[in-house]
Amino acid sequence: MANRKNTRLQGMPSKKQILEFIQSSENPAGKREIARAFGLKGQEKITLKRILKDMAEEGLIDGKKTAYHRMGGVPKVTVLRVVDIEDGDPIAIPDNWSPEALNDPPRLIMKEMKARGGKRAPALKRGDRVLSRTEETDAGWVAFPMKKLPPRTEGLMGVVEMDGAGKPWLAPVDKRVRNSAKIVDLSEAEEGQLVIAERAGRSDRAGVKVVEVVGDPLAPKSFSLIAIAKHGIPHVFQDDVHEEAARAANLRLSEEKREDLRHVPIVAIDPADARDHDDAIWAEADGKGGYHALIAIADVSFFVRPGSALDKEARKRGNSVYFPDRVVPMLPEVLSADVCSLREGEDRAAMVCHVQIDSEGRVETRKFTRATVRIHHNIAYEDAQTRIDDGNPPEYLENLWGAWKLLAKAREKRDPLELELPERRVVLNEEGQIAEIAVRERLDAHRVVEDFMIAANVAAAKALEAKNAPVVYRNHEVPAREKMIALRDYVATLGKKLALGQVITPSLFNRLLADITDESERAQLMEAVLRSQTQAYYGPANTGHFGLALGSYAHFTSPIRRYSDVLVHRALVDAYRLEQPKPSGSLPDTSGLSDKDRANIKEVSDTISQTERRAMEAERDTVDRYVAAWLSGRVGEQFDTRITGVQGFGFFATILGLGGDGLVPVSTLGSEHFRYDEAAQSLTGENTGKTYSAGDRLRLQLAEANPLTGALKFAPLDSDGNVIEPRGSRPVPKYKRPGGTKKGKYSNGKRGRPGNIRHQGRRR
Repeated sequence: MANRKNTRLQGMPSKKQILEFIQSSENPAGKREIARAFGLKGQEKITLKRILKDMAEEGLIDGKKTAYHRMGGVPKVTVLRVVDIEDGDPIAIPDNWSPEALNDPPRLIMKEMKARGGKRAPALKRGDRVLSRTEETDAGWVAFPMKKLPPRTEGLMGVVEMDGAGKPWLAPVDKRVRNSAKIVDLSEAEEGQLVIAERAGRSDRAGVKVVEVVGDPLAPKSFSLIAIAKHGIPHVFQDDVHEEAARAANLRLSEEKREDLRHVPIVAIDPADARDHDDAIWAEADGKGGYHALIAIADVSFFVRPGSALDKEARKRGNSVYFPDRVVPMLPEVLSADVCSLREGEDRAAMVCHVQIDSEGRVETRKFTRATVRIHHNIAYEDAQTRIDDGNPPEYLENLWGAWKLLAKAREKRDPLELELPERRVVLNEEGQIAEIAVRERLDAHRVVEDFMIAANVAAAKALEAKNAPVVYRNHEVPAREKMIALRDYVATLGKKLALGQVITPSLFNRLLADITDESERAQLMEAVLRSQTQAYYGPANTGHFGLALGSYAHFTSPIRRYSDVLVHRALVDAYRLEQPKPSGSLPDTSGLSDKDRANIKEVSDTISQTERRAMEAERDTVDRYVAAWLSGRVGEQFDTRITGVQGFGFFATILGLGGDGLVPVSTLGSEHFRYDEAAQSLTGENTGKTYSAGDRLRLQLAEANPLTGALKFAPLDSDGNVIEPRGSRPVPKYKRPGGTKKGKYSNGKRGRPGNIRHQGRRR
């Protein structure tokens, strides 16, 4: 039935006619639209109102008077929530679905979202809420995105607290959520427990209800569980995935079309606490001043076949996520930690990159084979470095270091971006408690493995390009002009000059940094350079890797933990005819790219770029919580810090050698007014001229440390080491114990309604 406009029927429309009109209307159909379509006036409108009420009670329609829809259907314009990504297409369900309407909500395929100006908007990801226009077709429901909405599920993990009247509230564990939520259904949760909740109604005023009790919020396991829940990281494998992984693990390696390299003393150099081993390396001198080298990578594509349940789950996860106390793997443990992992003394399937390195460190030739390898040794970075430093290393290590020195020579000529970015390492004891938080030492052993991996990644990209095969590139684009202008303005405040008329290369930034000898000023500039960089991503179109100063780059070396690498392996299987004989059992025949892989490579690349960012945020949040827990017993102590970011409301500082960004509000800097200079990234006092700039080192007192949110707060000190009196308030006490409500460890210290935690998030 076509959409009726100014159509006049004799008598009142039947319920069937009303339902047909609602379903066929191109726009939301409310009482007014229905009356207009059927030409109803006066008393007829009152009768229509009664009919619509009857239809709602009979379960024929749902919605409200301004927009009805068929019961079990979806409104023409409504808010949808993305719940899955299938073959690159976001799948969504209504954000507010009434379970009485239908047992399961309809699943809608989301069409591509357009940004302003007709440009392509960033791909949608799981959890996104989108205002959409919907349409029911013969093939099912389709949604056309109109506007991406802010998330409404943030903060639905928290700690149960009781107010003065004995009523429960949910104190959030997300530092960006400022207020507690009223709990209307406590279920079996008790005060002080960490819980997962969901909203009890459409309005924020409806409160929340507890759906799962996690337990002790300060137990070590809780910090990673908070991140998993907050970021929606899939962490449970379904039975069909486990069953398929078990079948894949039993696949026998055929000697046909698989090179036998078990006699070669290949070694895997990894962190001492490595949970899986993707890569191993070997080299020997060629007698001409160069080296022949092998980079052996776990042959995951042999076990994870396209279209299988394993493949779909790996694609959904995108990558493994590493926390101090656990790993959420991309693949089930039987594969990730056993059958695929390159473990010492065991035969393993590998994809091997053979390279010939000349005396200048250039890769002259490259070849890819499928092989069977037997790892000679699994060595920790520190142990490998010690053997080299002792002066009498085994031959296999000596050769690796010799080949690396040539690769390093070529790297020096490329002059990639060199930023000193310390990595925090959380060390736990046997009980899961924090034993130490330290900055991970950077050794030559790390550089050896890194440069071998870079050589293999470049070789994979170039090998696929040579065959005009699909490539999932790892792209890192040149900094945007607006960011370069901001950097130029900032550099000018340091008395330096950055000319934008020249070609922007990593060398330009390296020279800027090399010219500065003052440690504080250099740290300031390094922060500014880091802010100017774009974010790396995956895609089938090559834009080069700016940071590494490489024209073609792909990820090939970590297929156990990155889906991008699995796709690159599959492309190599096709391009160089490396398919193995058909495996027995019910697994798919091919280990190369499927038709869906090829058709959806852009969408899959977008998805795994998003899952990578999700993992990075979750890992960073968790380390922040561990750092805050480590420091929670040291509130009131003073620390040497460095300013990492400046805003009009204050600045962020990190503890040297430890990490953990904390806020220093501008109101705590004293009684004078501070002027914010965005270009210079500084706050300057109008009376004293006292300046706080990004990169400055200063002594601060730790005022707050909240393990649940990972938020820190510092108090500034005067020249005598005393806390500066905040503007318009009493002096900040030298020691402030968090809490203040009834057993309120996590609130802001106010009586009555707990929570209202006013944590400023760390600079992102």
